[in-house]
Amino acid sequence: MYLNCHSWFSFKYGVMKPDVLLEEARKAGVRTLALTDIHCTAGIPDFVRLAERYGVRPLAGIEFRQGARLRYIGIAKNNDGFQRLCELLSPHLLDDEALPERPPELEDVFSILPFSNAPVRLAPNQSIGIAPRDLTRLPFSPWAKRPQDLVALVPVTFRDKRDFNTHRLLRTVAKNTVVSMLPAEELALPDEIFRCEDELRRIYRDFPALIDNAERLLEQCTIAFDSTDKTQEVFGASRAQDREKLWTDTIAGVQRRYPKASPIVVARMEHELDVIERMGFISYFLINQDIVRFARSKGFFHVGRGSGANSLVAYCLGITDVDPIELDLYFERFISTARKKPPDFDIDFSWKDRDEVYRYVFTKYNERKGCHHHVAQIATYTTFQWRGAVRELGKAVGLPPEEIDALSVGDHGYYARGRPSARASSSGLDKVAQAVIRYGKHLLGMPHHLGIHAAGVLISEQPITRYTALYRPPKGFPVTQFSMLEAEDLGLHKFDLLSQRGLGHIRDAVELVNTHRSVDPPGRPTVDIHDIARFKEDPCDQGAHQGRQHHRLFLCGKPRHAHAAEEVESGRLPRARCREQYHSSRRGGERYDARVSAAAQRSRARETGTTRAIAHHARDLWRDGLSGGRTEGGAPLRGPRPGRGGYAAARHDGALP
Repeated sequence: MYLNCHSWFSFKYGVMKPDVLLEEARKAGVRTLALTDIHCTAGIPDFVRLAERYGVRPLAGIEFRQGARLRYIGIAKNNDGFQRLCELLSPHLLDDEALPERPPELEDVFSILPFSNAPVRLAPNQSIGIAPRDLTRLPFSPWAKRPQDLVALVPVTFRDKRDFNTHRLLRTVAKNTVVSMLPAEELALPDEIFRCEDELRRIYRDFPALIDNAERLLEQCTIAFDSTDKTQEVFGASRAQDREKLWTDTIAGVQRRYPKASPIVVARMEHELDVIERMGFISYFLINQDIVRFARSKGFFHVGRGSGANSLVAYCLGITDVDPIELDLYFERFISTARKKPPDFDIDFSWKDRDEVYRYVFTKYNERKGCHHHVAQIATYTTFQWRGAVRELGKAVGLPPEEIDALSVGDHGYYARGRPSARASSSGLDKVAQAVIRYGKHLLGMPHHLGIHAAGVLISEQPITRYTALYRPPKGFPVTQFSMLEAEDLGLHKFDLLSQRGLGHIRDAVELVNTHRSVDPPGRPTVDIHDIARFKEDPCDQGAHQGRQHHRLFLCGKPRHAHAAEEVESGRLPRARCREQYHSSRRGGERYDARVSAAAQRSRARETGTTRAIAHHARDLWRDGLSGGRTEGGAPLRGPRPGRGGYAAARHDGALP
């Protein structure tokens, strides 16, 4: 009979996590429970997922308000009803459209109106909720003669008095006032707690039909989510066409990336394509390929990284530029039939270009599906941390700024995890300051409001509103009300489109180089940052490339790939030397750090126009430094430290002109 329960996703109103709410329901012997947060659906996925372990049957709903005034409560009969509730709320959160004063007649939705706002007539599937505080007025109302239209409405927001005090402080923070000035209508009643069935029967003893009506209403409702893949199923016209496109484009990519493809490359390609098809990720790859192709058509630079760089198919489709054959990268780290974890491409774009990529994705993949939202960014939960919690509570109780500053300073910069400073822990604080510290700890980790994931975008087969309501932050793209963890539990695979400022600088540099190459001397080839094979053949980059190979071997401990074995067999990297360098790097890394730093600084020296002779001179000086060499002035030459340029450091020490 609990039709109206709040979790802490009723931001700055509720105080209980969804699992804490379920635990309290189990203690009270509650068998069915509807979570109806205020204008929010963030807690629904976890609430539904966790309910079974607490022996509670979960239901989903939304509480609609105008300011502090309750308008109505919507409870979904099933998943279709939940979608209709999300579609009712989303325009209000997306475009600030006014909510209807009366609940619309929605199929598969029960609407409950408060007794204080009861209309003259009720539509089908609408009822009047009678809270315990309304029982004294009900006998004098015309509704007393219509018990079939009434249900017991017992809101749940707290566990105990401490929760109520926390709620009062949260409402004070939300209204940006002080506790003594908070209007009474902003607060829930202190008796909004779970009660056992016998106690509820005693409270409603004069109107027992109200409890029976509420139970019958709940029995007609259900909600369930599974973890099957809900990402857009087909990229083109059909699954067969998608499969053909993936194979065709991958084979073309193999011919481009590997002009003389070995049997190892072909076998790896066929293995990856087989796993991708069996796991149902064909559309995921094709959508990523489509996004990258759009970026290239606009001249945008991108970098594909993360575990997706372990895929030969991704390399051949142009999503990444990392050769997994050369670097001996395992595809199973990205996709494996032994685990259900979805694939994850991290694609970087310039901060100047990413918004246009977003617009392309939102426009294309929404238009293909009609008027519903099928694309959305992923939310994050901005939570109270120690400094913010103490400052907000300090203002709520009227502490002076100097005392708030003193209380909010943390111990060893670790205040975000609730370790108070000596000042906050002292016994000399007055009662008000002690209360701020006590309730500040209670707020730690509690959601404050919704944020935006740095890169995550969802593209779903069904409308996104089937799983969540949407809101629009100032940036302008629709955002879900749950995080990437809930999205993964629901089977919604995210596309990570990140912003990277460095790519904008690289683009500017490449444009300058290409502009000069087109005029003096004429006919020189332009620079393509995705032409990895050409970079490897550049004689000016051979030293740095060899350093990178040694770096990889030290991390591996022994050569695992045929290319590494050839290095050892040819004598360019003796086995004993490899083992020595590897173990040295594990013990402390002086030799290893010095060699890697020297290789990096030689590369920087060439890029800044320093002559090759000077770069080699710097290399020799640093190499001598490893064995205790000295400069021309007789001073000891120290090995390089990470982050300090080899050439610049040598000039600073007087070793180079």
